[in-house]
Amino acid sequence: MNEPAQDPAFRNPALSPADRVDDLLGRLTLDEKIGLLHQYQAPVDRLGLRPFRTGTEALHGLAWHGPATVFPQAVGLASTWNPDLVRRVGDATGDEVMAFHLKDPQSVGRNVWAPVVNPLRDPRWGRNEEGYSEDPWLTGVMGTAYASGLRGGHEVLKTAPTLKHFLGYNNETDRCVTSSGLPPRVLHEYELRAFRPALQAGAAVAVMPSYNLVNGRPAHLSPLIDSHLRTWAPDDILVVSDAYAPGNLAGMQGYHKDLPQAYAHAIKAGLDSFTQDDADSATTLGHIRTALDRGLLTEADIDAAARHALSIRVRLGEFDPATPYDDITHDVVNSPEHRRLAREAARQSITLLKNDGLLPLAAPRTVAVIGPLADALFEDWYSGTLPYQVTALAGLAERCETVYCEGVDRVALRTEGGYVGASADPAGGPLHVGSERSCFDVFDWGGGAFAFRSCANGRHVSAGEDGVLVNDQPGPNGWEVRQTFRIEERPRGVVLRNISSGRYVTVVDGVVRTTDDPDAAAVLAVEPVESGVARATEAAARADAAVVVLGDHPLVNGRETEDRATLALPERQEALLKAVHAANPATVLVISSGYPFAVTWAQEHLPAIVWSSHGGQEYGHALAGVLLGDDDPGGRLTQTWYRSAAELPDLLDYDIIASDATYLYYRGRPLYPFGHGLSYTRFAYSGLELSSAEVTEDETLTVSVTVTNAGERAGEEVVQFYTHQRRSRVKQPLRQLRGFAKVRLAPGESRTVSVDVPVGDLAFWDVTRGRFVVEEAAHKVQVGASSGDIRLCASFRVRGERIPPRDLTVGSLDAADHDEYDGVVLCDAALDAGDAVRSTSPGSWIVFRDCDFADGELSACVLAVSSDEGGVVTLRLDDPLTGEVAGAVSVPPTVARHDFVEVSTPLAGAAGVRDLYVVYESEGVTVNALGFCR
Repeated sequence: MNEPAQDPAFRNPALSPADRVDDLLGRLTLDEKIGLLHQYQAPVDRLGLRPFRTGTEALHGLAWHGPATVFPQAVGLASTWNPDLVRRVGDATGDEVMAFHLKDPQSVGRNVWAPVVNPLRDPRWGRNEEGYSEDPWLTGVMGTAYASGLRGGHEVLKTAPTLKHFLGYNNETDRCVTSSGLPPRVLHEYELRAFRPALQAGAAVAVMPSYNLVNGRPAHLSPLIDSHLRTWAPDDILVVSDAYAPGNLAGMQGYHKDLPQAYAHAIKAGLDSFTQDDADSATTLGHIRTALDRGLLTEADIDAAARHALSIRVRLGEFDPATPYDDITHDVVNSPEHRRLAREAARQSITLLKNDGLLPLAAPRTVAVIGPLADALFEDWYSGTLPYQVTALAGLAERCETVYCEGVDRVALRTEGGYVGASADPAGGPLHVGSERSCFDVFDWGGGAFAFRSCANGRHVSAGEDGVLVNDQPGPNGWEVRQTFRIEERPRGVVLRNISSGRYVTVVDGVVRTTDDPDAAAVLAVEPVESGVARATEAAARADAAVVVLGDHPLVNGRETEDRATLALPERQEALLKAVHAANPATVLVISSGYPFAVTWAQEHLPAIVWSSHGGQEYGHALAGVLLGDDDPGGRLTQTWYRSAAELPDLLDYDIIASDATYLYYRGRPLYPFGHGLSYTRFAYSGLELSSAEVTEDETLTVSVTVTNAGERAGEEVVQFYTHQRRSRVKQPLRQLRGFAKVRLAPGESRTVSVDVPVGDLAFWDVTRGRFVVEEAAHKVQVGASSGDIRLCASFRVRGERIPPRDLTVGSLDAADHDEYDGVVLCDAALDAGDAVRSTSPGSWIVFRDCDFADGELSACVLAVSSDEGGVVTLRLDDPLTGEVAGAVSVPPTVARHDFVEVSTPLAGAAGVRDLYVVYESEGVTVNALGFCR
């Protein structure tokens, strides 16, 4: 009698994931394994492996697959300062992903591309809305919370969350060719710190590298993928490329001469899945096969990448008889429970920036609701399709009498041949020129971007692919936004230039279209029809209070592919605000945006200002509840709001330490500090206690404080705990968040809250020895309502290390491990690993502080250098300009940038402990390392 056939080991859930992967990997041919290395993984019919697709967008709800629950943007979720709430939002999103997957497995995969854990270093970044905070620790907390919800609470993954975008990614401007300079301290203390927690907790199981380069090397080739990311995670992690990024390696980045060479390097660096050429995997896989044929890859390299891909699929339960999520149905999508969660998330994210007593509005009879965002909710690029919309107007109208005014100007556009006209057909039609006057509403979205809505059918004007202007769109939309224009002054009027195409608006045979020729642009006279300001002030004047809702359109002037140039409100929006306030002093500014604005005028003149991110489908209900006093505003800022972009360093300057950037190092007076947010009640702080006045690096310091609601109504406070190291070998943060507690207190109620601070977390990266160090030093605990509202302080001492002088007799100095610099950039020392330092101008320098020259026993210094044209490097002691010259070398021209040669110089006068300056007398010289001889 025959025994029944046994299922293969990879289908046995009783075995460990590693054993199951081993079994499955051993059954695959080389070609089948290669087929797993693309976003669209090929099926293996003989083993019953279905196709598998990476990449479902789920940043704040499931995106791109039809109506689903839309929660506040990620920066808004973080502004709740409520990790458990963020986890529940992730859990709900994971359920909806699973529901869509079970309905259509091929279109909706379970590898979700969220969360984004890039620290929000610069508020001008176009993708600010996608991140959580400028603080890396808080980013890690929120990213772990959201990823934990997405993955589910079972050993079997509900979804496979992917951290984006590794590494040093905060600019859209030339993002594929710019290099983010990350000195060692910034790398280890700031950038990496945001990625580690979710991986270490097993909450995130995949990572996506970023488009940019880091220290001259494409992020997709980063050695840190294997040396750091994979060492943090308890299980295998999948590394997926960003869309079309692999092709850049031999394309616009020019890092390799062809794609087989580039793809081989990427796989060896740790990339497992190529998101390239959409669903067409043949070309990508062909380049990988060519790399194998050339000997650039081995089958072991393919096995390593395939193992990571299969590990995720095993842990998702794909090969199990059943999973804990099989009973999830489409009923969860936009369910009543998820609607309530969306409303709660929106409510807790709303942040009160200023209040002179106007809020909450006390039983107003009539509220004027004004502004281009007053009756609009917008979807961003990574949001889902809103199943319904509760706008600010709708939310308030349910509660009180409202008067609505959009506050935008209505104009007619006249050319020499007549008026620009538009079709009244709901589907729109080509704009034309004729004798009949049509009207258009003009929206100012900042940065010189304007949109025109046809009054004939209420649709926005868009430039079609054929260049013809058509009034057929609901608003700015799509990856390539064709509905925005720049208004350029000309002597006899203005001309319009479509931002997406860069083409000018003209008239050909009576049809309005675009042209490449600026001289052929139609000169337009803009005739006012109705003033948005006049209508708004009239509405405000006859209301008890005015609520002006302003902000950004998430697809215009600040989005993926486009950074902002300034922090200012759009000019016409600010003019509207000023006019409404003049008409009715009881004016509340409500900002709805994915990033900070420099609302300095409003802060000086208005009685109340409220901010939230774009808040999802329940935004209006949440906002009305806060404005009318049902709820206390629960949000707190997770990034600094500056008074002007002039207070920021260059957008491409990633060295937050040297540039005094973020709340950690900024020495100015911001408009609103990190952690800021007001309540409708008052809180008193007392009884700050530390568990010890002296601690060692392996201990934990417990900090406790009593918080009392000293007001007359219940409210929420976010108690924030910061530390500051008072003395150090290096520049330390002015304050650094170490923990927080969100508490709700009744009037008169007190509560003692505590946080535990592992003393090891106070470590910083010691460039002299290439590791984290807890330094012997005095520290200060600062507790308060924000980083700028510290209520109580206490001191403690850490018994740690004293960093010794650099011992030049042991090993060499890596140039990248300098202490300070001027006029240099970090670059790649080799294709695969290592950093070097290149001068950008004559007189550039780097300094190594506290170098021990061993009482003058060192006779020479050997430098590893390269240069296209050659140059000179001088070694000076203690000062880059006037310091004693200890030596100098001539740098010969080298064949290529990675071809370093050794040049030496005798050392003169170098004795004792001195600061060593390496002064580049020439531009374009690269130093990799310095060695010293007795």
